[in-house]
Amino acid sequence: MTRTRADGAETAGRVPVRRDGAGERSVRREGAGERSVPDGGARGGDTRERLLAAASALFAERGYDRATVREIAARAGVNQALLFRHFGSKQALFGEVVAQGGYDQLRSTPPERLVEAVLRSLLHPPADPAGAPGASRSLKTMLRSVGGGDEVSTAVAGLGEAYAKALAELSTRHDAALRADLALSWLLGIGLTRVVAGKRPLADADPDEVCRLVLGTLGHLLDGLPEGGTPGT
Repeated sequence: MTRTRADGAETAGRVPVRRDGAGERSVRREGAGERSVPDGGARGGDTRERLLAAASALFAERGYDRATVREIAARAGVNQALLFRHFGSKQALFGEVVAQGGYDQLRSTPPERLVEAVLRSLLHPPADPAGAPGASRSLKTMLRSVGGGDEVSTAVAGLGEAYAKALAELSTRHDAALRADLALSWLLGIGLTRVVAGKRPLADADPDEVCRLVLGTLGHLLDGLPEGGTPGT
């Protein structure tokens, strides 16, 4: 039996159900905490993944500043309030999109192959399966948002430090950290020039040729890099 209380909540027996402005319902059971369930039965994890996928696509297409929270939520098929409920802010969402692919790449790539992996993802990004936010799309998002302000810089700072630390392991010199920063800066510059600015001839250059030249030059900074890279990987 369903009853309506004076405060507008529907109750079924002893389980009050209250509607909120985010298009969700809050369910409170006696003796238990409160949980939120999206309308339509969608699980919170699914909503979070849809928001990450939508944000990844829009950040890659438009950059951090031009991608709005309203558009991200609309593409994910949810209310804006759910975006803030899951991530707290646009900055936090951006950070998770970037970190998701970046940290996956760090975990799965040997240090000596990291430069080539990052470079190839910028020169010739692989297709992302089922539209999921992968390493290549996250890196492209980061590049399009470089210089977007303190909010963006804060979001990507931790990932940049993690990459620099991994690259520093490739040098036994006393200035290994500086060498790693120089290598990382060059990679970001190559990405900005090719992907964002689209400057020729770099924008049209063959990825294998670019890898050969870059890895050969970076061999003076970092030890143990593969010579010339691996064609077509």
